[in-house]
Amino acid sequence: MKVSGFTFIRNAEKFDYPIVEAIQSILPICDEFIVMAGNSDDRTNELIKSINSDKIRIFQSVWDDNLRTGGRVLAEETNKAFSKIASDSTWAFYIQADEILHEEFLPIVQNAMLKWKDDASVEGLLFNYRHFYGSYDYVGDSTRWYRKEVRIIRNNPSIKSFRDAQGFRINDRPLKVKQVDATMFHYGWVKPPDKQQAKQKQFHRLWHNDEKVNKIVGQDDDFDYSVIDSLSHFTGAHPAVMKDRIARQNWKFSFDPTLKRLSVKSRFKLFIEKYTGWRVGEYKNYRLI
Repeated sequence: MKVSGFTFIRNAEKFDYPIVEAIQSILPICDEFIVMAGNSDDRTNELIKSINSDKIRIFQSVWDDNLRTGGRVLAEETNKAFSKIASDSTWAFYIQADEILHEEFLPIVQNAMLKWKDDASVEGLLFNYRHFYGSYDYVGDSTRWYRKEVRIIRNNPSIKSFRDAQGFRINDRPLKVKQVDATMFHYGWVKPPDKQQAKQKQFHRLWHNDEKVNKIVGQDDDFDYSVIDSLSHFTGAHPAVMKDRIARQNWKFSFDPTLKRLSVKSRFKLFIEKYTGWRVGEYKNYRLI
């Protein structure tokens, strides 16, 4: 079994993406790792090269900044990276620049890939998600956060990234997948407030014109983390690759977990989910088999 990791990135330093940690987190179970590096204004390429692994292959890309319909450019860059993986790989392990796989899950994921490698009906593997917000001490616990995503796909050129790189599809249908008992840690909402604000401005430009971006994000220099509906304290252990980054946190954020700014609709959904495990109206871009 051969496994190719792949990702895309642009302006990792400028927008404080933990791309180095993301790659390092899954590199041990990858035979190669493809990085599609966009036209950055910072030292993104140097950051990738600092990992110093002969598994990593970097390809240069120029983003089409005119693709403002539904964040399509993100899917295009994902597809570019996927197209570069080795033809003899069995699986392709996709990870985004703000996602980290905890080392405790590496053997579980590897065993799942081995288990299903010869079953062509399994087109991908589904991961659980934990979303951090504001700092490394809090996680989102309302229905605004997605619970699962497909992150390992079979090496099939017919598989394409969907919409704004939100999962994958084959021949315009969701992939048939197996659940893996592993959790991806998502740190996209944990950045210094100034870098989070800058990232939000750039991110929304993938969907909207500048006028609407200014209306959505505002003119402040720092992102206001206090505008959130519900959070819980994180009491577990972060991935080891995040240790140094967490130690460098230079801003403060605190939140009272008993404070719930939830609509009646959200409270109803959480009530149903708590007692049944089912989330009403949950979007699923996959078919669990």
